Amino acid sequence: MGLVTNGIFIAIVAHGLIGISLVWDKILLERPATKSLPNYVFWMGAMSILALLLIPFGFHAPARGMAGLALLAGAVHLAAIWFYYDALQRGEASETLAVMGGFTPLATALIAIPLLSSPLGGESRLAFAIMVGGGFVMFASETLNWRSVLPSVLLSAGLFGLTNVLQKVVFNATGFITGYVFFTFGTFLGAMALLLRPLWRRQIFESSEEAPAKSRFWYFVNRFLSGVGSFLIFFAISRSNPAIISAISGVRYVVIFVGAYLITMARPAWLKEEFHGRVLVGKGTATAMIVAGLIILGVAGRQTGGGAAAGLRQKPPLRAEFVSAIFAHSKSEH
Repeated sequence: MGLVTNGIFIAIVAHGLIGISLVWDKILLERPATKSLPNYVFWMGAMSILALLLIPFGFHAPARGMAGLALLAGAVHLAAIWFYYDALQRGEASETLAVMGGFTPLATALIAIPLLSSPLGGESRLAFAIMVGGGFVMFASETLNWRSVLPSVLLSAGLFGLTNVLQKVVFNATGFITGYVFFTFGTFLGAMALLLRPLWRRQIFESSEEAPAKSRFWYFVNRFLSGVGSFLIFFAISRSNPAIISAISGVRYVVIFVGAYLITMARPAWLKEEFHGRVLVGKGTATAMIVAGLIILGVAGRQTGGGAAAGLRQKPPLRAEFVSAIFAHSKSEH
């Protein structure tokens, strides 16, 4: 049970599932029936309402400030997803998403400095640096149309970093179930907001009606897989430090690289990407760095008596209370 509830282990499993889902997403985004970005993101956000099923398992009414902060984090998360899939649609899966492996954990750590009492939560700084470095090596081995992809990548990385930190603040103050329910409801409200723009509303409903039943089926199967991975990511954040959990995202990019390579070799009609010696060497080096970082994390966890899981027993950081107070004060003024 100690392993199953360990934040690092949960994050490895979660990022692996999301990596599989993202390769699947790239295949779907290449098909006309599922190519509309508003339609694609809308249903991702709309399905988050299913998290309300967790209410009987430990939900309690939080302070208004924390409830509002969780809703805000959910809306920010949907914006991050929008730019994430925009980047995926613009480039090859293995190269475009690999860029995120360095920027997202770095953004998470930087945003955590003013909002969390310990930006890395006592975890190994060396492991964090190696895993983030692995993410940058992974994308450095690729050739990208930077002008087209980089704005979406940077916006997505920054928004994901903000989401991760806000979620940690909320989890520390409310517990996982309560924070997650409000967070996903914020994502749902963000999805409903997409319907306000007539062009997006037409794309959402027209694409949904025109898509073959088979495409819709595989889309929702993949959304379930992605949803499980996302749930586990936020559960891992509640157990450990968000910057470290984000740094482990290198696992998903290894999965994306391997998956895209195997599909290109076996089913090029589904997905075809370019692979050559420089890419293989760069990805191999990055994979080795990510594995080394995970090993260092594991050693550090054993030396501190559990590492990630131990973080749950600490009192909520004072800065979480400070953020809540500011948010509540701003609400009262309106």
